[in-house]
Amino acid sequence: MNKIVYGQSIKRREDDRLIAGRGQFADDVVHKYALRAFFVRSPHAAANILSINTSEALKMPGVVAVLTADDLRAAGVKDYSVPAKLAHIDGSFSVETPRTLLVRNRVRFLAEPVAMVIAESEAMAADAAESVQIEYQQTEAIIDPFTAANEDAPQLWDDRPGNLAFHWRRGDLGGVETALKNAHHVTRLKSSVSRVSAMPMEPRAALAYPGEDGRPVLRVAHQSPHNLRNMLCAQFGLERGALRVIAGDVGGSFGMKSGLLREETLVFWAAMHLNRPVRWAAGRSEAFLSDEQARDVHVTSELGLDKDGKFTALRVRYDVNVGAYMSGRSGAPIGNFGGIAGVYTTPLIVGEAVGRFTNTQPTSPYRGAGRPDATFVIERIIDVAAEEMGIDAAELRRRNLIPPEAMPYQTPFVFKYDCGEFERNMDRALQLVDYSTFDQRRERSKAIGKLRGIGIANPIEVAAGPYARPGTDYATIKAHPDGTVTLFSGAMSVGQGLDTALSTLVSQRLGLPLERINFVMGDTDQLANGKGNGGSAALTLCGTAIQIGVDQLLKNALKIAADELEVSPLDLEFGSGEFRVVGSDHVISLGEIARIAEAIPDQDSAGLAGSGQFALSHPTFPNGCHICEVEVDPETGLVEMVNYVSVEDVGKVLNPMLVEGQIHGGVAQGIGQALLEEIRFGDDGQMLTGSFMDYAMPRASDLCNITSENLETPTELNPLGVKGVGEAGTVGGLAATMNAICNALAQAGVRHLDMPATPFRVWEALNEAKMKY
Repeated sequence: MNKIVYGQSIKRREDDRLIAGRGQFADDVVHKYALRAFFVRSPHAAANILSINTSEALKMPGVVAVLTADDLRAAGVKDYSVPAKLAHIDGSFSVETPRTLLVRNRVRFLAEPVAMVIAESEAMAADAAESVQIEYQQTEAIIDPFTAANEDAPQLWDDRPGNLAFHWRRGDLGGVETALKNAHHVTRLKSSVSRVSAMPMEPRAALAYPGEDGRPVLRVAHQSPHNLRNMLCAQFGLERGALRVIAGDVGGSFGMKSGLLREETLVFWAAMHLNRPVRWAAGRSEAFLSDEQARDVHVTSELGLDKDGKFTALRVRYDVNVGAYMSGRSGAPIGNFGGIAGVYTTPLIVGEAVGRFTNTQPTSPYRGAGRPDATFVIERIIDVAAEEMGIDAAELRRRNLIPPEAMPYQTPFVFKYDCGEFERNMDRALQLVDYSTFDQRRERSKAIGKLRGIGIANPIEVAAGPYARPGTDYATIKAHPDGTVTLFSGAMSVGQGLDTALSTLVSQRLGLPLERINFVMGDTDQLANGKGNGGSAALTLCGTAIQIGVDQLLKNALKIAADELEVSPLDLEFGSGEFRVVGSDHVISLGEIARIAEAIPDQDSAGLAGSGQFALSHPTFPNGCHICEVEVDPETGLVEMVNYVSVEDVGKVLNPMLVEGQIHGGVAQGIGQALLEEIRFGDDGQMLTGSFMDYAMPRASDLCNITSENLETPTELNPLGVKGVGEAGTVGGLAATMNAICNALAQAGVRHLDMPATPFRVWEALNEAKMKY
């Protein structure tokens, strides 16, 4: 029996196709007769709709339909939302708000879709959209959760007084208060995790049309097509087999391209309603306005320490800007709040999260989905405590690390870790960054007028969750008479290399060359169920489902092989894609067995195949240590990345090259938020950062060389021993970078700086500190 080979850096085979322009993304799909959809969006962030007149638009050339909320209601289309149920501190539950697909009476955030124009071309639809006459009564907009909490603030929802979306708390409140009162030292910090947008390379797009068999088909840029199918069926009262969802190549998603989204849902319904193909693709400007956004958490934290620097208690409060609507996608800060415990032995922790509605785009998961926030909170306050107590930042962490012999370890705040060697990770990272000689490098920087800083973060994150309800994934493996094998994957590749990674598992288990493994994903007709992408779960869940499926295929093949070779199954051995009679040259290949299986009259129509599904009993916990080193020019405020090291424990490593790529990409996104990215609004709710001229994305020149290593502590929670890697880079990158910047600025008297650390904000903080002294 062939086994999995770990540690082989196999080049991503999908890259040749994608780099050469042979990918097929949603908007690449050709449909000759597709109509184009264009959305009329509100120019106000807060307004009442007094009237809508579509008569002139309907007269425009090429216009097929102009749809409003009244048309949807007349057709029996119900409001939608992704269900939410978050425990409230009073014992009740906070639930989702309803959302009309097109705004009916009241606009709650800038660019909400009010009407949908469908025409023979995009230009015709855009022209007609200008003729849709909408009378608005603009009202006061609120854009931050603190203003939203004021007694006299406008209420976004009549049934949510105080604009309260949720109020959640967990932990020993009394114990924490007592411990903080009795602590030798208490570090207090107010900080913010900025609002950002996912900005995938490929904006959202959808094409819906009647299929050849009469069923509707939706081609879409989405990370979880099976989940989308299920939600569309629930929304429109369809059986799951009554429609087909196909997600081909997807150019990044990061959590934003998930769930039931307005525009894609409207495209699907319009195609059914008109019985004609309809398509839509967001331009970048539209994406800025229509994509759900992320983060936007204001943090108040307190860390108690004894005289030796041992943590005694931690109290954290989140004030979360939920945006205009609440759904199941709004709970990321709570779902991964447990990360504030970090890798430390803090005995008492309490966490509280208060979410408020504002006239801003709804927030949803974005790479890490609450994990980077939690890691930033604990790692940032540790650095401030180290500065205040005069203890080296690495040493303070070392005194409080959970030892490996304590595993499994139940933290006092939600999470239970199954395994990990946290001190080993940190020791190796400190060695790689040459931590012991940092003071010498700092002096050299000082000699040329620069401020050098170093920042440490020990991230840990839940993977393959959510924590309270770990995910399930599916796979089917089918052998063909021509000697090839097709893997039908429930996991969805959105750029992370799953074609290579998952196909390698099949290749190695069957002893076949990788080029003979076909990879199929994202088609609800090809595989009945699938998790899609999210939560760093692909290899953990789908990889194990593949193992189970291969075992089933080989079990099915063994019976046929024994019959054909006229021996007992016990006399057969398998390797290199064929069964061999032990001690002889009598063999039969999988291809031959597949041909026989397809010819057996009473054989299942699947031929020679095996299917598997796998669910974890408990989520995994990837962890590591990130160290960032920066130089700051006090004259200009420019932050330069000069060194970055990450040591990761993602469990067993199948393909180190793919793991390193995931870490590098995640770190880049963490650095981008730390240095540059921020969605900002004016007082009237107008977006001030609505293009890449104002919303700066990280470029290669903003980064430095990233050194990555893997130290494996295999988990026993799945047969592969893997933990997940997709979000690890961002979780560590944000905290390590901000700690490095603040460490540099501390030399000039700056205690803390909120992200993003743009040159102006850095320069301003330095000058304010100079004036104080």
